[in-house]
Amino acid sequence: MPTDVENWKSEVYGNEIREHLMEFAEEGWESIPEDEHDAWFERFKWWGLYHQRNGQESYFMMRIGTPNGVLKPGQVEVVADIADEYARGPAENPEFGDAYVDWTTRQSIQLHWIRLEDVPEIFEKLEANGLSTQQACGDSWRNIVGCPVAGKDSNEFVDALPVAMDLNETFKGNDEHSNLPRKWKVSVTGCEEGCGQGDINDLAFEPAEKDGVKGFNVRVGGGLSRNEPRLARDIDVFVPPEDADAVAGGISALFREYGDREDRYNARMKFLTDEWGTEKIRETLQEEFVDFELQHAGEDLRDEYTYNSGRNDAGHHDHVGVNEQNDGDYYVGLNVLVGRMGADDTRELARIADEYGSGEVRVTQRQNVIVTDVPEEDLDALLAEDLLDTYEPDPHTFMRGSIACTGTEFCSLSIVETKNRQVRYARWLKENVEVPDGVEDFHIHLSGCTASCAQPQIADISLRGMKTRKDGEPVEALDIGLGGGLGAEPRFAEWVEQRVPADEVPGAIANLLANFEERREGDESFRDFVERTDEETLAELVEPEETAYEDPYMHNTKMTWYPYADEDDMDASPAPARADGSPIPSDD
Repeated sequence: MPTDVENWKSEVYGNEIREHLMEFAEEGWESIPEDEHDAWFERFKWWGLYHQRNGQESYFMMRIGTPNGVLKPGQVEVVADIADEYARGPAENPEFGDAYVDWTTRQSIQLHWIRLEDVPEIFEKLEANGLSTQQACGDSWRNIVGCPVAGKDSNEFVDALPVAMDLNETFKGNDEHSNLPRKWKVSVTGCEEGCGQGDINDLAFEPAEKDGVKGFNVRVGGGLSRNEPRLARDIDVFVPPEDADAVAGGISALFREYGDREDRYNARMKFLTDEWGTEKIRETLQEEFVDFELQHAGEDLRDEYTYNSGRNDAGHHDHVGVNEQNDGDYYVGLNVLVGRMGADDTRELARIADEYGSGEVRVTQRQNVIVTDVPEEDLDALLAEDLLDTYEPDPHTFMRGSIACTGTEFCSLSIVETKNRQVRYARWLKENVEVPDGVEDFHIHLSGCTASCAQPQIADISLRGMKTRKDGEPVEALDIGLGGGLGAEPRFAEWVEQRVPADEVPGAIANLLANFEERREGDESFRDFVERTDEETLAELVEPEETAYEDPYMHNTKMTWYPYADEDDMDASPAPARADGSPIPSDD
């Protein structure tokens, strides 16, 4: 039997949702029938709106898609203005204030505290400037990711940017691909570093060469979510750039027709790939979904893949810092700790991009931003800007390696607070822990639940939200995994310790790194050390411990309307509220 979501989608879905969304926005939050909340909230996702967590009724997260992470001149300022005007909620975040922008691990933008009644004005401002929330969420093509400096990278085998943009133009808003069994994540990579992270996408185009033609080999079925991570698998297909849209559409249609619509947990390409195998997928694609003969895979050009590999010899490949472009200008990558930037700082980012570069800004899958097209003679002036004191182009290792998802601040799935906590973890580690010799990159990813939005399985240290009891009281806790990474030989982290109270995690990391420094062989990387050490020994080396670190959020355990509110029980929630902030009285 189809799931509830499939039944809701069969009634209203895709582009037609917009008309209903606008009607509800005009009439206000109260116009959504209470017994239809779940159905409409699921549909709203297709237009980039997620309803926020319990206690925050009438408020939404809005996701803006930026294909391949590219923001054209003027668009960053528009995002900053919208955040400033519409993304201020009833409570202030103690680290980030009350208006901010989140840069995401899929090169998108998220805003919070959005009221339904403001959506028409926001859409008008976005669309007047070439931006959209269409299919930023929902069961359809999501934001297409890739190398954030595609078209400008001096180490590209093939320019993937036109392919990514063509796929975006072809499949965003395309009715034939608007209702898939689940989300559809696509990566297009043309560079040697592999920063498109094709390994963890439903569909990955990876650089290859065949008969002197540069193009892409195709892999399918990657993903991290929940406890079922998979690496994308080769289906023995080579695609020249001009055929990418036909092959991508064929594979998307294959998933549309054969993906599981009776079990949403099982409704991902990775499970269909498990069930069928790659040979059957290729055969079905050829027989039913493309009208030309598929070429067999070409020479894989991924041998030099170093992005997020965890190897000491990889160097920095996260695009943070000053790097020369293929045209002689430079791009400057700025480290945005956990991906969150205040509205004023975002506006300042737009200014310096316009003043020193072309006005273009790009977003990376490590939640950072890049100012492109900076002439060499303007580099010193750009690097002297005050904004770069906060968003550094040469950050400390623990700052550079920190990623966090949205967490219980807004997310209904998350179990623990994440962003503010990871900020404080990084600061404590910077002040109290020596980075082991020779370690330039060290990634710590904190995800609030098993949905893996912070991509924890591909980090040196993986943190995943849980609950436990400490001193007889329920507290927030984290599972700890070790040794994940991508690169030429991708590997998922080993989960070695469970339910560590949140305030004992920094001590655990400090002890682990001290033990690593003592036991490593020569200058081996942390990932190499984890790979050669058995799981039981690794668990012994973690050693959770209370330290000088103080965690003010572990008490929450999701029993409050907002983790940082002064009056933080559910009864104190000001929601639901109308667009002007006035409360909506309960019928009872």
